[in-house]
Amino acid sequence: MAADDFTSSFENAPAAGFEWPGAAELDERLQEEIGRAERHGTHLSCLLIVVEDLDEMAGEHGGELREQTLAYIAGALRREVRRFDRVGMPSQRELLIVLPGADGPRGEMVARRVLDRLRAIKVEARGQREPLRISVGLAPWRANVTSPLMIARARAAAERSLNGENGAVSGPPQALERSLLQEPTSPPS
Repeated sequence: MAADDFTSSFENAPAAGFEWPGAAELDERLQEEIGRAERHGTHLSCLLIVVEDLDEMAGEHGGELREQTLAYIAGALRREVRRFDRVGMPSQRELLIVLPGADGPRGEMVARRVLDRLRAIKVEARGQREPLRISVGLAPWRANVTSPLMIARARAAAERSLNGENGAVSGPPQALERSLLQEPTSPPS
């Protein structure tokens, strides 16, 4: 397997040995942002990205490639979001982006930018070059919604994305026009 990414910038890549936030650290950060949104009446969204090819890659080339691929994608995404947004890995096949201040429509703009960026990354397997298969789920925060529930909603939206159902966006270009998970976009109460 090989990967090409013509928009990569090695100057912005994380230093060797950099640890992306894991599930516990992401949950803590999301809880902090929920508290901030509750206190100040601001918006918050989280974007869950599932790389569908990872199990196949790991089966063909070993688990280390899965980790390297996620780290590479996380680094590419880190350059697509604001410095105070958090990109991390809650599981072995997912990336989560915590988007403070982003309501549903702003989160959707980020999701579309992320999909565009990820489509630039091609993998080569069995002699063919193809884009990664990506599912994306967006969950805007609502009053009385906890961190685990937000992540569960984002996972559900990503699952709908994978299944091509309305209410989600998936990675292939033709699917980009589907709408993301859209809960009511009224401000948090």
